[in-house]
Amino acid sequence: MGGESGKPTGPDFRAGVPLESVPDGRMLAGHVGDEAVLLARRGENVFAVSATCTHYGGPLAEGILAGGTVRCPWHHAAFDLATGAAVRPPARDPISCWKVERRGGAVFVTGRAAVPVRSPAPGPHPSRIVVVGGGAAGNAAVETLRDEGFAGVLTLVSADVDPPYDRPNLSKDYLAGNAPEEWIPLRGRDFYEESKVDLRLGVRARAIDRQRRRLLLADEAELPYDALLLATGADPIRLPIPGAGSPHVRTLRTLAESRELIGAAGSARRAVVVGASFIGLEAAASLRARGLAVDVVAPEAVPLERVMGPEVGAFVKRLHEEHGVVFHLGRKPKDISRSAVSLDDGTSLPADLVVMGVGVRPSTSLAEDSGLAVDRGLLVDELLRTDDPAIFAAGDVARFPDARTGQKIRIEHWVVAQRQGRTAARNMLGGRERFDAVPFFWSAHYDVTITYVGHAESWDAVDLDGSLDAGDARITYRKEGRTLAVATVGRDRESLLAELEMERGNPG
Repeated sequence: MGGESGKPTGPDFRAGVPLESVPDGRMLAGHVGDEAVLLARRGENVFAVSATCTHYGGPLAEGILAGGTVRCPWHHAAFDLATGAAVRPPARDPISCWKVERRGGAVFVTGRAAVPVRSPAPGPHPSRIVVVGGGAAGNAAVETLRDEGFAGVLTLVSADVDPPYDRPNLSKDYLAGNAPEEWIPLRGRDFYEESKVDLRLGVRARAIDRQRRRLLLADEAELPYDALLLATGADPIRLPIPGAGSPHVRTLRTLAESRELIGAAGSARRAVVVGASFIGLEAAASLRARGLAVDVVAPEAVPLERVMGPEVGAFVKRLHEEHGVVFHLGRKPKDISRSAVSLDDGTSLPADLVVMGVGVRPSTSLAEDSGLAVDRGLLVDELLRTDDPAIFAAGDVARFPDARTGQKIRIEHWVVAQRQGRTAARNMLGGRERFDAVPFFWSAHYDVTITYVGHAESWDAVDLDGSLDAGDARITYRKEGRTLAVATVGRDRESLLAELEMERGNPG
């Protein structure tokens, strides 16, 4: 959007542009003064909105229009063209709207529009809502509850000592040293105070008294609820091998753990990453950015093959090797000493620092102990309700019916968790909103970002269009002729279009 000087480019919409320069269903990037603005046309309606996504600053002009929204090409946030509201995570804040006038055959932007006042959701509402978990789903839920007009007592209970934060960044730019810590919190503490959210940090929920509708906390406090959301997330796995609990062996799930890992990396020279998961490989890339020598140990023959297939896995492996990472595939760690990791083939890898990236388990103990239905996750229906109508679940802990296959699935994606938190919040207020969002995630490795829409636990065909090594590719995962998922590199708009087709029920 900006030129070399950093000034917005394109036409100045205050001077007007021909209506024909904005065809129906298309967008035109320009500016109003020094602010980048986007014109979007839907039929005879022309909208003017800020041209930059409020999540990570993505260029909305490179996205798509879908219904009455504009969608960001980077991480698939969506904004209402009429109000600017962020209607789809990962964005939380709205974009600005501008006044548009039609004069003859031209369109003029005359000034910033007033922010519309939202009406509260129709009642009756519960009086007291408790949210357990301060991750993506829990934070999205409390923000949505207040946005929807819930005025009752709202409590967020989190075992984490930090307020909700941008978890994906913990293994990416923050760990690499490219993002300062002030970027990491989702909101300042004053936001929760002003929103009248009782934020209880560093406190664990120990039990649910379903009969009395009380949440019992480890500090002996009891929280009454009319509706309860369990967004307890997942816990990182440590392999049951000697030395796995040593101080220099780290997991990477919380901001505190990322801080500790950064501190340890400052005096370390060699790191071993156990597990070629997305988190493990992103951590490997970030530690390489800090100058550490990195070895990756994993039992599979190709990294990420089970999730993304052999083509993408081999590409990611080449990418990391080009940046100096050494892989030890088909191998498992046998034990960890203070200075080395011993493998099952007798190899000894020097290690000042070890990162466990071998996956997570859903945190279901609170639900299971209370008698809720659990099967590889906390079971919920399409409204994200458990088998107790007063209790909902969202995020990594929830196992929900996939709108496209009807099968129960559990997905560990940041954006999915946020979208589920929003849906659960509306349904706790009496809504009947079915969760049917197409899953989306992204993974960053050095200067390459892989986006993925849909969900394919297995497939019988993988079609590669383009070149992964050239940074221009689409990978389509099919089963019995049906498209289940699409991964892209360098084709952000194509990823958006694939998501839209899946939403419409006719993926190509």
